[in-house]
Amino acid sequence: MTAAIKTQSLTKDYGGGRGLFALDLEVSEGEVFGYLGPNGAGKSTTIRLLMGMIHPSRGAASILGLDSMRRSVEVKRLIGYMPGELPQFGGLRGRDIAGHFGALRGGVDQARVKEITERLDLDLGLKFRQYSTGNKRKLGILLAFMHRPKVLILDEPSSGLDPLNQQELFKLVREAKAAGATVFLSSHVLSEVEHVCERVGIIRRGRLVRVARLDELHEMRVRRVEVEFAGDAQPQLFEGLPGIENLESNRHRVTFTARGSFEPVADALAGNHVVNLASHEPTLEDVFLTYYEDQPDEVPA
Repeated sequence: MTAAIKTQSLTKDYGGGRGLFALDLEVSEGEVFGYLGPNGAGKSTTIRLLMGMIHPSRGAASILGLDSMRRSVEVKRLIGYMPGELPQFGGLRGRDIAGHFGALRGGVDQARVKEITERLDLDLGLKFRQYSTGNKRKLGILLAFMHRPKVLILDEPSSGLDPLNQQELFKLVREAKAAGATVFLSSHVLSEVEHVCERVGIIRRGRLVRVARLDELHEMRVRRVEVEFAGDAQPQLFEGLPGIENLESNRHRVTFTARGSFEPVADALAGNHVVNLASHEPTLEDVFLTYYEDQPDEVPA
């Protein structure tokens, strides 16, 4: 598939190990890609480079084949962009802001604007300074989606939204994908990307440490297992098994952490009288945090 977003050795070095370093990434046309990492990992720096808002120290980025720096005006025409924080529009009313951005794009279908505002329950008659944090995020969603862009770049888009509006945002993302758009969505909350993303990239201290499909991340499972025996606990069944950690026993019950495949545990239990077996699956958030924390410290070059 054609790459809608592509970076080659993209670097923005702020010094002191801060910034983005040697990012090589491709996002295919029509893909919803999650870009994940804690605050300060380099997500917003990446997005500003893609948008041509800051200049890289070295390397290159392109969107739909257009260089993000040399052809930044053309790139911006193709993109629906939602920044982490909207500019301060002061006393302008929501309808004036939407009208201004619509005019910059050569006009926007007002039926589309009405549809999105109704779905998000956004009052465009209020002044920007009167908006709550959640309503400012809703306005940002409207500005990003209202012109049906070919590429959407969303920086922490669900931050500040209530659960119902988060679900409406996810619906808009799925609809955009169904219409052929590419979506690049940054987040530090993995439960968000589980709803809409096909692949995720994990960024840590300015470096991309992994790109994987969601099901691949789930394979990095770490389960907390509780086994209750009819008779006395038998912790010896699990000693020495691959991936077994934190083994504890108390009367009839054995608890432990199991990494990777569950098959060795199932084999060990065969033929034993087990009253109850509980395996607590981690959320993708837990998987991510485990992966993130397990990585050795790196000093960017």
